[in-house]
Amino acid sequence: MDLTSSSGGGDPRQIEETKPLLGGDMSAPESTKMGAVPCRRTLVLCNGMRYKLLQEGDIQVCVIRHPRTFLSKILTSKFLRRWEPHHLTLADNSLASATPTGYMENSVSYSAIEDVQLLSWENAPKYCLQLTIPGGTVLLQAANSYLRDQWFHSLQWKKKIYKYKKVLSNPSRWEVVLKEIRTLVDMALTSPLQDDSINQAPLEIVSKLLSENTNLTTQEHENIIVAIAPLLENNHPPPDLCEFFCKHCRERPRSMVVIEVFTPVVQRILKHNMDFGKCPRLRLFTQEYILALNELNAGMEVVKKFIQSMHGPTGHCPHPRVLPNLVAVCLAAIYSCYEEFINSRDNSPSLKEIRNGCQQPCDRKPTLPLRLLHPSPDLVSQGATLSEARLKSAVVTSSEIHVEVERTSTGTPALTASAGNDSEPNLIDCLMVSPACSTMSIELGPQADRTLGCYVEILKLLSDYDDWRPSLASLLQPIPFPKEALAHEKFTQELKYVIQRFAEDPRQEVHSCLLSVRAGKDGWFQLYSPGGVACDDDGELFASMVRILMGSCYKTKKFLLSLAENKLGPCMLLALRGNQTMVEILCLMLEYNIIDNNDTQLQIISTLESTDVGKRMYEQLCDRQRELKELQRKGGPTRLTLPSKSTDADLARLLSSGSFGNLENLSLAFTNVTSACAEYLIKLPSLKQLNLWSTQFGDAGLRLLSEHLTMLQVLNLCETPVTDAGLLALSSMKSLCSLNMNSTKLSADTYEDLKAKLPNLKEVDVRYTEAW
Repeated sequence: MDLTSSSGGGDPRQIEETKPLLGGDMSAPESTKMGAVPCRRTLVLCNGMRYKLLQEGDIQVCVIRHPRTFLSKILTSKFLRRWEPHHLTLADNSLASATPTGYMENSVSYSAIEDVQLLSWENAPKYCLQLTIPGGTVLLQAANSYLRDQWFHSLQWKKKIYKYKKVLSNPSRWEVVLKEIRTLVDMALTSPLQDDSINQAPLEIVSKLLSENTNLTTQEHENIIVAIAPLLENNHPPPDLCEFFCKHCRERPRSMVVIEVFTPVVQRILKHNMDFGKCPRLRLFTQEYILALNELNAGMEVVKKFIQSMHGPTGHCPHPRVLPNLVAVCLAAIYSCYEEFINSRDNSPSLKEIRNGCQQPCDRKPTLPLRLLHPSPDLVSQGATLSEARLKSAVVTSSEIHVEVERTSTGTPALTASAGNDSEPNLIDCLMVSPACSTMSIELGPQADRTLGCYVEILKLLSDYDDWRPSLASLLQPIPFPKEALAHEKFTQELKYVIQRFAEDPRQEVHSCLLSVRAGKDGWFQLYSPGGVACDDDGELFASMVRILMGSCYKTKKFLLSLAENKLGPCMLLALRGNQTMVEILCLMLEYNIIDNNDTQLQIISTLESTDVGKRMYEQLCDRQRELKELQRKGGPTRLTLPSKSTDADLARLLSSGSFGNLENLSLAFTNVTSACAEYLIKLPSLKQLNLWSTQFGDAGLRLLSEHLTMLQVLNLCETPVTDAGLLALSSMKSLCSLNMNSTKLSADTYEDLKAKLPNLKEVDVRYTEAW
């Protein structure tokens, strides 16, 4: 019987998608009964079609046992009316049915399938596949042409992958293996199937091949890497392949394969990886790749160009995942530099314990003996009692680690964490150092030292980009470094550049990250302050951090209280040395009555009068204080209204020209005042009613008012740019009985919160807001 081939679209009947499948009760066409010659055709697929790789599906099955010479005659027989519905699964090794009965009682191994063809013949079922097996044929009938083609390509793919797994599992000659790998890669690249496993399967085959054959030469390594390079452009390498790439980076960092092949792979990892925790070897490969770049002749210049390429030429990086991934790589690399010390010190809490606070250092039994020396008189604290003394040094019996600790009269080293069983231990306490004695000398090996230098330099590069700095500051705010690194002088000196960049940034979301992430935990502000474990200067960085934080901190009084409680000593010391920022801080503490103790006040006054700048600023403070006392004594008008279009400067001049100690009602409606005038308003001790209707008074000024004018009773904020962020601060003004928030950005939730927290509030205007 003659068999001719033609395209699938040549017969108009082949285009009919709605023709029902043949069932068991349907009769063969009359022409077939009369012995008409069928026309068998192998269909040619249209280019450009894409299919998802099938793993399972429903399809009609017919199995014919025959000699091949009688196939055409069998295809025209009524035997083909016996189709069986099966749910077939395309496993790794065979084609099997979920109901192993009838034609599919036994699974069909891919090794037994000699050929897979698209099949069609006249007056017969459409959308068929022919699987040629020894002694017969398996026919699969799909519901439409697309599903048929999907089955066809999926079966071909499974069959070829199965073959390559068998061929490459027992390599004999590597030149043949390399040829097969190239063919496998070409097959994956040209396959019409669109699925992640299409590119991953060849990579996993090669990965297994490399893991089982570790005696390859360097040239064979590079040939295999070059062969699979096209697949790596759009796919992450599997874990075993990452390990192979790491080994190549370590052994041959100057190889051109590192630059030409690995660069796009690492770029894709940094741009698209969502979680290194799911595949840590991707992070390790990226880490080794960057170290390999650092080993080139240009060294850090090459690394810098790589970072620039990841950021892009514009001022804003278009890839949001690059920075978090780079930071994750840097943190892991830096941690690995100190891993030897972390593992060798049995009495040291792990990084996880430090972060989670699950085990206090004082609960551990010290396994390394400490040699405690006698206290030195010159180290006795000025405020300490005669029975308290600090040890000049305490040396751990290790040739590489030296720790200074503080000993009190009870003889117990300062190893305890912050109070509370659920709170995190203080980092300084975990370092087993006192705030005044904080030296730990760690000698890293040559390789660890190069790694540390490389990745700290990368953190510096990241901090130089304005668009990356806010996110970088947020990522580093929890201080995600091991305690050994924070006590390592070289590391803290190098990292100081990054902290300075945060302190110099005028954006509040950046420099606010210098503070601790939550109460009871140290932040960069504490670590780099005088006496902190990372401080290596005379307080210049600390002063700059205080200056920027005071300039943007809306809760000035709260910040000053924190400095007075924790950093008063360093502030006084720097003021004694003439630091103008610290002189201003001490003057503000006196002006806002932060210090209650008379002796401490006298000591601050003595400190201010010891320098020219301090003496001048203290005299100005005394003048203001005398004016304030005189203002309160003489009194003045009880009501005052500023003319329209008045500015902050006009208000300041007005309030400084007379006595307003009795001023209870102030109207600034329809003026041009801003939040800057709040610093003058908070000095009106008797103020009870304030009208800010249609001004530019914003959230910052509102927060300052809420902190100082707690006795305010009436406040008009109609048509001001205040938002929920500032309005929430009003919850501390318990005396408020009338509040106008008409035409502001008040939300319903904030309104409910204010009603709940202001018990005396009787009159409220929320028209033209979300709460209306």
